[in-house]
Parts: sequence; C-alpha cells; structure tokens
Amino acid sequence: MGRNVNAKAGSGAMLPVLALLLAGCAGMQAAPRPYYPAVDVQASGETAPVGTGKADAADDPAIWRNAANPAASLIVGTDKKAGLYVYGLDGKTRDFVSAGLLNNVDLREIAPGRILVGASDRTDGAVPKIALFALDGATAKLTALGAQAFLPADHAPAEAYGFCMGKGLEAGELARAYVVLKDGEVAESRLVDAGGTIRAEYVRSVKFATQSEGCVVDGRTGTLYVAEEDVGIWRVDLKAATLAAEAFAMVGPDKGLVDDVEGLALAPEGERGGYLVASSQGDNAYVLFDLQTAAPRGRFRIAAGRFGATSDTDGIELVLGDFGPAYPGGLFVAQDGDNAPAAQNFKLLSWDEIVQSLQR
Repeated sequence: MGRNVNAKAGSGAMLPVLALLLAGCAGMQAAPRPYYPAVDVQASGETAPVGTGKADAADDPAIWRNAANPAASLIVGTDKKAGLYVYGLDGKTRDFVSAGLLNNVDLREIAPGRILVGASDRTDGAVPKIALFALDGATAKLTALGAQAFLPADHAPAEAYGFCMGKGLEAGELARAYVVLKDGEVAESRLVDAGGTIRAEYVRSVKFATQSEGCVVDGRTGTLYVAEEDVGIWRVDLKAATLAAEAFAMVGPDKGLVDDVEGLALAPEGERGGYLVASSQGDNAYVLFDLQTAAPRGRFRIAAGRFGATSDTDGIELVLGDFGPAYPGGLFVAQDGDNAPAAQNFKLLSWDEIVQSLQR
C-alpha cells in the first residue's frame, strides 16, 4: 500500500467499535443487526449491469492487471444465473460467455500472456466442477476450456460455491484451486496440463462447521483465508501436511464484522505484511485486517455518489499497482446487491482514495 492506515479512520479511534444501542425491550422482538461506524468512500466507476435482471445474479469479480498498458486492464465477473462477463475499466462489457451457473471466479497469469480463469460451477447440483477459461488480454475474449469434476468418486453429492486460486505448490502444476462447497468443506485441487487440456486433481480438504464461501490465497506465506459466513474468517496453513483452520477474525464488535461475512481480498506489503479486506455484508461495510496480527485497521462503506452506493456485497477483489490515471495505486471492485432500477453490477474504487479516507 505504501502508507500506514493504522493512524485513524473517521473521528477518533476506529476499533474496537461499539454497536448502536438496541431499541425496544428485550424479548419483545428480534434485536436489530449491528451497524458499526465506517468511513464513506464513493465509487469512481461501475460496470454495466449483468444480463439477468430482477434477481440476485452478479456475484464475484476478478481482476487482470495489464502491466504493459495498465489502463487496458480487465475485470471478469460472474452472473451466477448465466455465465461470465469481461469488462474494461470503463465498465463497458467486452465479452460474455454463456456458461451455466458460475458462482465465484478467480484468475492467474500462469505465464506471460497466458491468463487462466477458473470459476466454481454448480450447474450440476450434485457434482461440483471447476469451469476453466483462457482470457486473451489483448482482445478481452474468453475461451472455454471445459469444466472439470474434482472430488473423489465416493464423495457425497455437493454444491460448488466459493472459489479461489493460488500458485502451484509442486513441479508441473499450473495452479492450485480451492473450491468452497456450500456445506463448509474446502477442497484443494492441483491444476495440471494434460496433453493440451487442463485437468483438476483432488489433493485434500479442510472442513468448516457451517456455510462458507469467500476465500483468498496469500501466495507469499502459503496461507488460505476462508469466510465462514455466520462465524468469521479462518486461516489455513497450506504448507502443513494436514490442513487445519485457525481463527483469524470472528464476527462481533471487537473485529467490526457483521454476518454474513462474504468476499475476501488481499493488499499485500513486503514479504508478509499488508491487509486482508472482508465484506461485512450484514452492515454493508468492508473491514481491513492486519495480515500478521489480525488486528482490525479500519472500516469503510461505498456511499451514494455518481455511481451509487453498494449493499449486500458478495464478492470483492483488490489488486495493487498502477491501473492508469483513475486508479494509480490499485483497483478495488465490489459486487453491488442492489443496483435498482437496473440489474446488479460491480462498483470500481481507487485504492488510494480508500486509504486516504481511512487516514483522515
């Protein structure tokens, strides 16, 4: 990030924060959900709405940064009722692939000019798959590479839900894929080149007690972060022989997290430092956590402005670096659950503006 966001956010110390006082008498009615303080930041852009209207359709974004021409970078986003979109930084649709029920998406540039896109595919309600695509950075076109089943044959029926990718951990791997099944199991698979096709090979799993979705991999430290929606955020050491979860940030006022906890994204600094950003969907906010200490470092909301506010955000993504004049220090993208009267879409924010707002 290049700046310390620990100083302050809004007026006074940001966290721990207190919930607003609950109204009414105890036992008379269900308590309102917490609504914690947060700094307001306005979006600098937005994508065209997804094609499925009047439905919860847009879900998760991924970002490819064009190092040679940052302003020509691309955003990939899911319409979980229909397929996959590609957008330019101007928000205009550059491509769409009809690909079924794709929920979460991630991408990796596995070689110069070779961009691999993967998504959790729940088109078959009983057999979860990883849908794979090649993204052409010059033309912004997607080419379908097929959908791969990955679970062992004796695995019970399951639904693909969350998805993220990390770098390959062994020789010959293109990447590692992590599919979060709706029941809380996270399945790790290696993606390997098999005679011109890409094959998913199941490796191992870690299980969370309840529904989980958002995930992100910190390739510097070999750590997987997973959002268990009603509970909080866990971290998993991918270098360990057996996967095990360690609590990172649980729902509640001490961490400023309100369930559901949804999308996760990283703002890495140096060899181990930086921030994890989480969608605190229950109070329409986003929370920054110190990656090394798990301490909360600030909260922000996307407020009404030229491009509108966000609410009920599912997926988020963040990539640091130059994205051209509008996003010189990094690009943050968030799904908007209510873009009425149009269909849902994705909002674009300057990471520099978010950091500056947290420092005021």
